[in-house]
Amino acid sequence: MNGKRIKAIIGGSAGNLVEWYDWYAYSVLTIYFAPSFFPKSDQTAQLLSAAAIFAVGFLMRPIGAWIMGSYADKHGRKAGLAVSVGLMCGGSLMIAVAPTYAQAGIIAPTILIVARMLQGLSVGGEYGASATYLSEMATRQRRGFWASFQYFTLIGGQLLASGVTLILVALLDEPAMESWGWRIAFALGAALALLVYMLRRQLAETAAFENLDKDRPKSTALSLWRAHPREFLIVAAISGGGSCAFYAYTTYMQKFLVNTSGFPRQAATEIMTMALVVFMLSQPFFGHLSDRFGRKPMLLLFGFGGIAVSVPVFSTLAATTDAVTAFSIILVPLMLLSAYTSISGLIKAELFPAHLRTLGVALPYALGNTIFGGTAEYVALKFKDLHLEAGFYWYVTAVIGMATIGFLLLPDTKKTSLIADD
Repeated sequence: MNGKRIKAIIGGSAGNLVEWYDWYAYSVLTIYFAPSFFPKSDQTAQLLSAAAIFAVGFLMRPIGAWIMGSYADKHGRKAGLAVSVGLMCGGSLMIAVAPTYAQAGIIAPTILIVARMLQGLSVGGEYGASATYLSEMATRQRRGFWASFQYFTLIGGQLLASGVTLILVALLDEPAMESWGWRIAFALGAALALLVYMLRRQLAETAAFENLDKDRPKSTALSLWRAHPREFLIVAAISGGGSCAFYAYTTYMQKFLVNTSGFPRQAATEIMTMALVVFMLSQPFFGHLSDRFGRKPMLLLFGFGGIAVSVPVFSTLAATTDAVTAFSIILVPLMLLSAYTSISGLIKAELFPAHLRTLGVALPYALGNTIFGGTAEYVALKFKDLHLEAGFYWYVTAVIGMATIGFLLLPDTKKTSLIADD
């Protein structure tokens, strides 16, 4: 790897971290800023209103994938990355300076909705643009290793949002946090996004894009579906399974430890923070293994492994009261999941030709992610509400099974990659 490539990969990865920091900061800080935008005296009603706006951001992700994927295929990966982080900067800044309901009435939550829509568009475009950029910039021999930094920084953004919140809570009392302290986290996110925007403007373009013919076919959702319907459906299926497992074993798991296992909130937070750190650090290792042994063995390791352990892991955790034991058990599915997440963007990029690669990565991923990933927590809580909690364990197993069928239908993209060597 020469210096130009390393700078490009650092720029792409740093932006991904900031994007996901801004995305997760909303959910982490909801409990503090919800009273400022929703005047109801009932805290649950306030949180539900804020959660509804979070869902709006999630629904915007497929639209962002569609629009930004086509944009990056037309104007370049670098341009797509810059616009993506620029949208996130605007969304975070709007939240940071938004007036409260007491100051502006209905305008306040309206601004919050618009800001979250911008963030949803941004994240929807970021996944495809960063996966394509990192995959095309890396050399064939180490493509899995370098592409793994997409999820390394995605998890890092989640941890950074939690870390900044913990620091603010330690420095400020609760009235200050609810009044203005939460704004600091969003202002920081906007500032970081601006810095990354300037960095990304200076990045080199990938050779794969520069070598495209000027009269190439347009990158549209219709042309993608017509030319690659099989790949589209497979990517949507494997993205659905991978996203469901990711949200079940990261975002929802913290609530599961409190609501089902009976851990105190702080203990559950500490367990999941340590587990996420290990999960993050494992990404380059599994990316390296894919360079050595191929992509498909890694995918099948997650697929069959996830099918085998999902029910036993949740069932065992439900009766676990020891923190060390819980941490050790959670690492089992997370390590299996790493075999997929480390190369999830790469295998999609290697499936599609360069003229519609970003859209091919982004759009089916966003659809699978929204349908199965974005709903995972709701499905889990619904099963629990019906006193059929074990049903969720089998649900996760079934959705991973769907992804495994997709893995079996895939070629080993390490051998069949459509990313041209430069």
